[in-house]
Amino acid sequence: KRWLDKFGPCYSHYGVTILGDDLYCHQPMCEKMLAHGFHFILVCKPDSHKELYEWVEELAAQGEVQELNVPRWTGKRREFDTYRFVNQVPLRGGEDALLVNWCEIYTRLEDGTVVYHNSFATNHHITEANVAIIVSCGRTRWKSENEGHNVLKKHGYHFDHNYGHGNKYLSATLLTMNMLSFLFHTIQELVDNNYQMIRRKLPRRVTFFDDLRALTRYICFSSWEELLQFMMKGLKLNPNEVT
Repeated sequence: KRWLDKFGPCYSHYGVTILGDDLYCHQPMCEKMLAHGFHFILVCKPDSHKELYEWVEELAAQGEVQELNVPRWTGKRREFDTYRFVNQVPLRGGEDALLVNWCEIYTRLEDGTVVYHNSFATNHHITEANVAIIVSCGRTRWKSENEGHNVLKKHGYHFDHNYGHGNKYLSATLLTMNMLSFLFHTIQELVDNNYQMIRRKLPRRVTFFDDLRALTRYICFSSWEELLQFMMKGLKLNPNEVT
């Protein structure tokens, strides 16, 4: 809520869709997002939205909940995604309830085993053409968690929730350097062929950082490129190889 009040006016005209877990899927928060000009896709659990799911069950009994089945090959196995969705159902009880659009996904294996299930509430109108996209967008919150926050916390950057160092500026300085290094490494993964080759040879970030720490403790390299070339030579990698 504080972020919306402070930064909402800066970003509302970009058509941003806010993602969040079930904690944010309640009427005051949704109304605040809409008031600031944002869209939302939020996890919507049955336990915390009993009235909504009562509506969904009643509409399903009347054949008004649409269903879409999509087979998918993952590269290793065949999976089957079943989407169910309905528009304009109340988020809570009461005459003043906000109407939202609801969808869910079940992912099953060929033997019927359910390997994934989740449900979402959104203000985006849901159709057969976009339900898979809406669900995919809702799930990208975990992609951000796993590839961003989790990497910073557990894969060599030591960026914990309680990042308290120093009494004045040291904490902010270390935080800024940490974020800059993560940004720098992310760009390297996208554009630097030598960096990509080294990371394939040293896939664990912790191992990669340990090597950097050991090398720079005893050797002064004139540039980042010289450091990478030294590592490639030691790892017996061909710098001219195109990937």
